[in-house]
Amino acid sequence: MEKEVKKTKMVGEGVGFDRIRRITGYLVGTLDRFNNAKKAEVADRVCHGTK
Repeated sequence: MEKEVKKTKMVGEGVGFDRIRRITGYLVGTLDRFNNAKKAEVADRVCHGTK
């Protein structure tokens, strides 16, 4: 007889997600609906790295 092996699935495993950002007070996933001024604001931001 073969022994059955059950794999434990972690919470959230296999669930996709999009990046959410707050730009000038709005929570957005994509920038496609932003005007040029808001897109420029995003491009001018400083990226802070983590250690």
